[in-house]
Amino acid sequence: MLDSVQLRLFIGPIIPLTPAREVMDALAEVEVKIVDVGQCGFKLTFSIDKRSPLNILFLLTGGLPLLFMRVVIAVVVNGTTRVLIDGVITENHIAPGDKGSNSTLTLMGKDLTALMDQSKASGFPFPAMPAEARIALLLLKYAIFGVVPLIVPSVLLFVPLPIDQIPSQQGTDLEYIRYLAEQAGYVFYIDPGPIPGISKAYWGPQVKIGPVQPALSADMDAYTNVESLRFSFDQERNKIPLVYIYNSQTGVSVPIPLPPVTPLNPPLGLIPPLPTNLLPPDLTPFGDDLAKRPIPQAIMMGLARAAQNAEAVSCDGSLDVTRYRGVLQARQLVGVRGAGPAFDGLYYVKSVTHKIKRGEYKQDFTLTRNGLVSTMPTVNP
Repeated sequence: MLDSVQLRLFIGPIIPLTPAREVMDALAEVEVKIVDVGQCGFKLTFSIDKRSPLNILFLLTGGLPLLFMRVVIAVVVNGTTRVLIDGVITENHIAPGDKGSNSTLTLMGKDLTALMDQSKASGFPFPAMPAEARIALLLLKYAIFGVVPLIVPSVLLFVPLPIDQIPSQQGTDLEYIRYLAEQAGYVFYIDPGPIPGISKAYWGPQVKIGPVQPALSADMDAYTNVESLRFSFDQERNKIPLVYIYNSQTGVSVPIPLPPVTPLNPPLGLIPPLPTNLLPPDLTPFGDDLAKRPIPQAIMMGLARAAQNAEAVSCDGSLDVTRYRGVLQARQLVGVRGAGPAFDGLYYVKSVTHKIKRGEYKQDFTLTRNGLVSTMPTVNP
């Protein structure tokens, strides 16, 4: 069992600060949802009286979203600080109390990508700039919020000549960055930490390798550290993306199937489901304009799609952090044991939901991998 778990909350415009004691005393519940790819969010629930400063703040804003109000949520587990989310408030609700009871104020928000999705800048030119440079320039605007770019150059580093083409932004900053990530077969997300107020804006390939977190143990008597595990196997999910390469000399298009296995996405299961699109009419490319794209770009997009389709095995569960003796992190690997030979082994943590109350810290999680039966004989406890 853990000796101590502490919650740290910072609220304020641009540079968040520790709130007043009255605010922390009114805090009843914290919920943070982290997903591997996409927008993360949080919810703060306060129990307030009619004279609370939080109630006054809500009235002054007229119930409008507090996008200027930044929130950083972190936990201290046995002396180690982990930043759960760094974001802004986007919604707020208040439910008046009944028969003299306190009112309930709920503040909901999203990570810092919410600031990148506010205004459209379609048509802004980027002359002689590859995609990596365009993204770095866009992210520079958010350096004031502690956003540090982490950009991995793609295999197709293309610098357009201004006399031929001048790329221009389409949509909001977030929409354009995600569009460029999709064209390269990459992902984009904001990873908060390692200290409050600093975040990494990652643009690069999805990585499913690295250190393995402590194992999730089920039905192992004193070693059990999860409350529930529920596994599912989707036989029809696995579809191999096809890329058609056109040969101008012969006039024939050659289909190239792309496997879901790459150095950054190794197989975690020995028995994957059989692909369900090996026969016509399912034997079609996953995109309509792949023939117009360079071969390396089409292959990178296909590999990214293959990795998504291969997640046939999923696991939903919950745990108590004090019994797990740590905080389960999304976008990393974790071991599972005690579930039987078909489902034991390594998994990729796809999403984690933190639920924190006074005297209680629990997590709901979703794990995925590409097949049944582990590729490793054992996992570390």
